[in-house]
Amino acid sequence: MKDRKHEGFSAEERAAMKEHAKELKNPRRDPASAEADVLAKLAELPDSDRVIGERIHAIIKANAPALAPKLWYGMPAYARDGKVVGHFQPAQKFKTRYATLGFSDQANLDDGAMWTVALALTELTLADEARIAALVKQAVS
Repeated sequence: MKDRKHEGFSAEERAAMKEHAKELKNPRRDPASAEADVLAKLAELPDSDRVIGERIHAIIKANAPALAPKLWYGMPAYARDGKVVGHFQPAQKFKTRYATLGFSDQANLDDGAMWTVALALTELTLADEARIAALVKQAVS
């Protein structure tokens, strides 16, 4: 095996940790301010990520209104009782080729011994939106 020099965290990872530290300093924001922060973060994204992120936000708001939008490591996230259930990771966040909708262990997605906890997204069709809506509903059930 070739020896690799550990270079530590990437610049993107360090930036995400700094954003999370800022978020932790102000954890008790009112829901309207937290949602405004999420919408502002989505508005900053390149068009490909912004369009998907805004659709994800709308789907979650419509299908799981009990989830509170918030920023988590600088990404749009949705929490129940302060614990993140799911989050949207834009492709540009870590310079990946696709955005991701991820779910935490707080999501009720269990299905046997194996289940989906993340979806890679390059675009959203109506069928994709319906699948995401069903997953979101199940996650909060």
